Amino acid sequence: MFLYGMNMMSSGLQKTAGNRMRNLLTAMTSSPFKGVMTGLGITSIIQSSSATTVMVVGFVNAALLTLNQAIGVIMGANIGTTVTAWLVSLLGFKADISIFAVPLMAVGFVMSIAKSEKYKNISEFIIGFSLLFLGLSLMKNSVPDLNETPEILSFIQQWTGYGFGSVLIFLVFGTVLTLILQSSSATMALTLIMMSMGWIPFDMAAAMVLGENIGTTITANLAAAVGNPNARRAALAHTLFNVFGVCWALILFRPFLSLIGVIISWMGYPNPALLDYSSTFTAGSDESTAALYGVSMLHTLFNTFNTCILIWFIPTISRIVTWAIKSKPEDEEQNVRLKFISAGPIGTAELALGEAKNEIIHFAQICRNGLGYIRSAVHATKEDEFENFRKKLVKYEEIADRIEYEITTFLNAVPQESISEDTRTQVKAMYKIIGELESLGDSGESISRILSRRNVHNKSFTEQHIEKIDTMLGLIDKAYGIMIDNLNCQNNGQAELRRAVDCEIEINDMRNTLREAEILKIESNNAEYQSSVYYIDLINEIERMGDYMINISEALQSK
Repeated sequence: MFLYGMNMMSSGLQKTAGNRMRNLLTAMTSSPFKGVMTGLGITSIIQSSSATTVMVVGFVNAALLTLNQAIGVIMGANIGTTVTAWLVSLLGFKADISIFAVPLMAVGFVMSIAKSEKYKNISEFIIGFSLLFLGLSLMKNSVPDLNETPEILSFIQQWTGYGFGSVLIFLVFGTVLTLILQSSSATMALTLIMMSMGWIPFDMAAAMVLGENIGTTITANLAAAVGNPNARRAALAHTLFNVFGVCWALILFRPFLSLIGVIISWMGYPNPALLDYSSTFTAGSDESTAALYGVSMLHTLFNTFNTCILIWFIPTISRIVTWAIKSKPEDEEQNVRLKFISAGPIGTAELALGEAKNEIIHFAQICRNGLGYIRSAVHATKEDEFENFRKKLVKYEEIADRIEYEITTFLNAVPQESISEDTRTQVKAMYKIIGELESLGDSGESISRILSRRNVHNKSFTEQHIEKIDTMLGLIDKAYGIMIDNLNCQNNGQAELRRAVDCEIEINDMRNTLREAEILKIESNNAEYQSSVYYIDLINEIERMGDYMINISEALQSK
């Protein structure tokens, strides 16, 4: 219930602020400090460093962030995730907030039936918040009382008697627990419960917190496993950041805990390192509060100190991960594969669109490359030369089919219930756009078939025919440029339909002019009939490409 509540709360917040978070992430990363503050802010809002890190890996994969920018955001995300520990410490243990859970759910239910999409998203956050603390309350109440059943603690007591070895045991325990739960926040909540119930002392809880920082990196690495090299580098940088922090924290473990004790003492509470953890603390007592604040403070200072140390070495970290994960040389076949999205997990549904948008732009550029092969096929005079370009056009049609399928699969994987109404509208437009781009690939193959039939019948185009076809292809290339500009501008809503419409009118007028002129030549017997038929068919197919492109610009406007 705790995990479900956290996911629900995060989903509601993402849907409420998805577009703003996308814009913030891409705009507020011009310096390492801004990147850290951006990661801190977003993670504080969505309450999940794993979600932020997976999102950052996806944005690096989609070329929306550079590797250096991503490393800064990941550092900030590690600080932002400490908010959850403070939230649980301040609200989950000092007062039984679960008594407000049902009234809050009632408020959330009333808001959920409102017509406003904004109120529905806020209601999801409220209900998730209620479930989170209800789940925390149930976890606390389910833990056995060690005063009544001390045998429960016997095996854990054996773990605490090995000195520094016990620290390493609980570090591994925290790491494994986080790997299993896939949520450092949930592991942190369990750590706080175990310590408040007297299961483990403060220093072992501190070791578990260090282990949780390593375990949380696995989510990003799983997301990056099927991504491009930069995405894998960003995930590796996250791992290096946390492993380095754990290393210095272990070396300075006792002085670090002493510092935490001094800070908690300054706050007016007992030193958590000197408390007796052999019995359960009374909820809300100074001892219980000191222990909870001590772990939360350790979590915060660990990530803050680590960031303050490593923020100056972001370029060095970037070079290390770039050396560790090398890019493979790309050939033409690799260049026409998916570049920005992958089959990896979608960590933040509301924020996954950046990858899809960049992949669609990449798709459009691939289609435009096919236009060069159309021009070359028209100009080819030798059979083997033409056959080479014909195969290229057939290949590009197959590539277009594959890319359409894979982008569609990616969009299908975005859960509709986890995104806002505005985002659902954008996804519908994307389906329309990739369908039209696939049709542009079909047109290239159709043109190759027209030219093949012409060659089978031993016909050819005159120099005037080829010159006019080049004019039409020039207009199509212009339309491609306008369409790609509009796709690039879609994020800030500045797509220009007027330019696209003017170019489409120009293409239609040119097609009509060329077709009518050719028909007049046929009627006056000044043209070879069969060659003219192939010429007109070719002009019509080229004009149809313009139709697909104006449809794309119109779909952008509908968003």
